[in-house]
Amino acid sequence: MPVPVLTIDGPSGAGKGTVSRLAAKRLGWHYLDSGAIYRALGLAAVQAGLDLHDSAGVCGVAAEMQLHFDCGDVFTVRLNGLDVTTQLAGETAGKNASLIAADPAVRQALFQKQMDFRRPPGLVADGRDMGSVVFPDAAYKVFLTASSEQRALRRYKQLKEKGIDANLIQIRSEIEQRDQRDRERAVAPLVAPEGALYLDSSDLSIEQALESVLNLVRGD
Repeated sequence: MPVPVLTIDGPSGAGKGTVSRLAAKRLGWHYLDSGAIYRALGLAAVQAGLDLHDSAGVCGVAAEMQLHFDCGDVFTVRLNGLDVTTQLAGETAGKNASLIAADPAVRQALFQKQMDFRRPPGLVADGRDMGSVVFPDAAYKVFLTASSEQRALRRYKQLKEKGIDANLIQIRSEIEQRDQRDRERAVAPLVAPEGALYLDSSDLSIEQALESVLNLVRGD
């Protein structure tokens, strides 16, 4: 039997990262943050002195980078052994990720890396095309969204709590621009996967959204 997969797709700031990590912890499954993979690749490429439009160069970095997610009491992302969690949370990392994600060659280079996270007893995959492209055979699919106002406010509070300077109006503008790019890109655009549970978290607590997701897996 194939290893079960729960995909949670949706736009930036909808809460899918938090819900996905908590779901993985509750289920005892592995976790994949596909957005962090793209953010990490963007960071690694910049550190290597590459122009992010250098498709071949970025693909070369993708082939070499090693990424590890730790969903313990404190979520940690390690890139080539180094903790880059804070660096990946910045708006620059998000913009760079959206830029390289529009490149078909880069997406193909990262495709197998994402597939490799599918290991027993199961996988929770968080992203924008997990249920539509990477794991179309996933047993459980969720499309988690929220209004741009709510997503910008959540992002603003998140950055402030981490001591990172932030501007609410700018964050909302960047979120809406990123949404448009992700919806309109030629490769793997942001869509609700066929058969996915559509969940609007604008007026839901994290726990309420989490329970809806877990109920889907449990068959409740």
